[in-house]
Amino acid sequence: MDLGLKDRAVFIGGASAGLGKACAAAFAREGCSLMLVARREDELRKLAEELKTSTKARIGFIAADLSTAKGVEKAVASTLDAYGRIDVVFTNTGGPPPGTFFDHEEATWVAAFEQLLMSVVRICRLVIPHMKRQQWGRIINDTSIAVKEPLDNLILSNVFRTAVVSLAKSISREVARYNILVNNICPGFHATTRMEEVIRSRAKRTGASYDDALAAVLKDVPLGRLLQPDELASLVVFLASEKASGITGTSILVDGGLARGLM
Repeated sequence: MDLGLKDRAVFIGGASAGLGKACAAAFAREGCSLMLVARREDELRKLAEELKTSTKARIGFIAADLSTAKGVEKAVASTLDAYGRIDVVFTNTGGPPPGTFFDHEEATWVAAFEQLLMSVVRICRLVIPHMKRQQWGRIINDTSIAVKEPLDNLILSNVFRTAVVSLAKSISREVARYNILVNNICPGFHATTRMEEVIRSRAKRTGASYDDALAAVLKDVPLGRLLQPDELASLVVFLASEKASGITGTSILVDGGLARGLM
C-alpha cells in the first residue's frame, strides 16, 4: 500500500530508544527524510547509520532536550535547515518517574509538566506556522493508556498526558482547515526500557520479584503479553499518511485490549 509519505520530512522525538526508535525505523522504510531527536547523541548517531544502511533514507539527528525551550528550538531549527520543511511530527519525550501523589516533590511535578506538556506546546507553536504555509501537516502525540484509565503509581503521567490530549483536541479544531491533522496514540504495556522501569518500581513497592510483577501486569492484558514497539509504529505511520486524511482529534489505544472503557 502506498501511504504517500515518500520524501516527507519527519521530526521524531525520543528517537534513540523504545517507541521513538521503532517509529523512526517505520518512517525510514516509507522513504521519509528523518530528523531523529533525543538527548543521547551516541545512540542517535548509531541509529542514523543503521537506518541509512538498511533503508537508504535521508537521516539527520540532533541531540536536544525537548523538555526545554532551547532544546525544542534547536531541534525544530535543525529540521528546517536540513529539509526546508516539517511535514510530520511525532512528539515523544519518554516518561516521568513512577510514584503516587505524595512520592513527588514540587520540583518533580514541574519537571514532568515541562517534559510531557510544555514540550508538546512548544513544538506545536513552532511547527504549525510552517505546516499552515504548506497546507499539509501531521502531529502525532505519544501519550498513554493512562489518558483513558489512570494507572496506579503513575500519577505524573496520568495528569500531564491527559492535558496533552485536551491540547491536541483543541488544536485539531483550529488547524483542520489547513489540512493539518492532530492525533494521539495511547500505548499500553510495550517491551521498552520504560516499561522495565515501571515493572521494577511495582516490584519494589509490592515486595514481589520482577517476574511476578510482570505477571501481575500481564494478567489484565487480554493478549497476555507485552506489545512490541513495531506494533505501535505501524499505527503512527498510518496516521501520518494520506490514507488517514479524515482522522483528526482522536486518541487511539494500542494496548492489547487492556483498557476496559468503551471510549
